[in-house]
Amino acid sequence: MADSPTRLTGLFGHPVAHSKSPQMHNAAFAHLGLQYVYLAFDVLPEQIGAAVRSISALGLRGVNVTIPHKVAVIPYLDELSIAAQRIGAVNTIVNEDGRLIGHNTDGIGYLAALREETGFQAAGRRVLLIGAGGAARAVATQLALDGAEQVTLAVRNVAKAAELLSSLSDITRADAVTLEDISAQVAEYDLVVNTTPVGMHPHVEEMPLDPTLLRPGQWVSDLIYNPRQTRFLQEAQALGCLVSGGLGMFIHQGAEAFRLWTGVSAPTDVMRKTVESCL
Repeated sequence: MADSPTRLTGLFGHPVAHSKSPQMHNAAFAHLGLQYVYLAFDVLPEQIGAAVRSISALGLRGVNVTIPHKVAVIPYLDELSIAAQRIGAVNTIVNEDGRLIGHNTDGIGYLAALREETGFQAAGRRVLLIGAGGAARAVATQLALDGAEQVTLAVRNVAKAAELLSSLSDITRADAVTLEDISAQVAEYDLVVNTTPVGMHPHVEEMPLDPTLLRPGQWVSDLIYNPRQTRFLQEAQALGCLVSGGLGMFIHQGAEAFRLWTGVSAPTDVMRKTVESCL
């Protein structure tokens, strides 16, 4: 291994200075003694085509993709995974001998974290997602692919959720409602997920949903990881719900990208400790 060339991976985004991905991945590579390095590249929107072409030209093994490029990279790729096709966004690119394959590990990472932290299994479950943005799309798609019986989106504008619903309707029961219309039924769902930024630092007292609508024993999760446990999750836990924050999703989506690039299972404990030390 000592004689092998160092393989380069990285992150395409704008901005990227705040990202903890370089620290997380480089700690994981070092822990396993892999000859890889991870760098963050601040790529302007008008340069994204040139940046993606540079992956092959420079021999990068692959990159993560974050805001605002997750959709914009797609025309420059050779192939998409099933999840990336359905989600309509890419967060990981793998260079397979010059062929660029787009993946989306957000949903996989979310469910891996939820399973690890609470024992949740998607098959046969009814799920309520608050919000219908990019994160909701990834999570809803993976829940449906993993066998969720029903996925309901609670949104401000039901019409805006139509595209996401149409991409799910062949694999699960999918519908969209307003939060006002669904409030009386919140307790009937197995899992409630906040995919919105409501409750994120510095607005830590805000909540996406009245927690008194929840019931003991429900799974409740929040994709926010700053603060580590939102007020929404604190209130849910106090009611007897099984809760999971957003940090696990961040770590596990990175772990899946790590596996796609290296062929090796990621040391998620090392990745978690590294990110926690940076927050």
